[in-house]
Amino acid sequence: MALIQTIGLAKTYKKGKVDIPALHDVTFEINEGEFFSIVGKSGSGKSTLLNLIGGLDTASAGTIIFDSKDLRKMSRSELANHRRFSVGMIFQSFNLVKSRNALENVELALIFGGVPRNLRRKKATDLLTQVGLGNRLTHTPDELSGGENQRVAIARALANNPKVLLADEPTGNLDSETSGEIIQILRDLNKNHHLTVIMVTHDLETAEIVSDQIIKMKDGKIVDQLTKTEVL
Repeated sequence: MALIQTIGLAKTYKKGKVDIPALHDVTFEINEGEFFSIVGKSGSGKSTLLNLIGGLDTASAGTIIFDSKDLRKMSRSELANHRRFSVGMIFQSFNLVKSRNALENVELALIFGGVPRNLRRKKATDLLTQVGLGNRLTHTPDELSGGENQRVAIARALANNPKVLLADEPTGNLDSETSGEIIQILRDLNKNHHLTVIMVTHDLETAEIVSDQIIKMKDGKIVDQLTKTEVL
């Protein structure tokens, strides 16, 4: 059974009295342990789709099943738990707390996850070491490079052992060399730690290298869908 399944998923925003469709009739499945990429230009609906999977927004129509649970039927508290424990999210802009160092940024996620104080420091240290920042624990975001900030964001996203890592343009603000390093971390988490990864990107070439499945989006619709065999 698929870990994530959408059927006829749609999202419409209202601007005054005007309906603005962002997604229309989006249907796909993602199996546990897959690296799944959503590819499209700005305005294609790919980030909207990721936000629905992450429980940051709610669909206007259709069905979205995550680990046998219908997200559209969840209460606010259930969606909050979904965001806290089922998914980890990383963003193009990192979204770190600038006044806190790397260790404290990861510890914040652990606090929200209910991890006891005596365990938080060690777990945060272990996660940052895992992404190659064991020697940068006490540096704030302003003291870290873009690639290092994204590594902190990845460590934070992993804090509460999510089933799925959601990456929204994770290399959008990085140079090509640093982008490759971040993609390699995501690939390692997927292949060696069996973490399901869903990545939004405009970079089809990179998606083709790392993905088990790719959907291409345009104007809120899936216009093409590739499996690993077709990608290769």
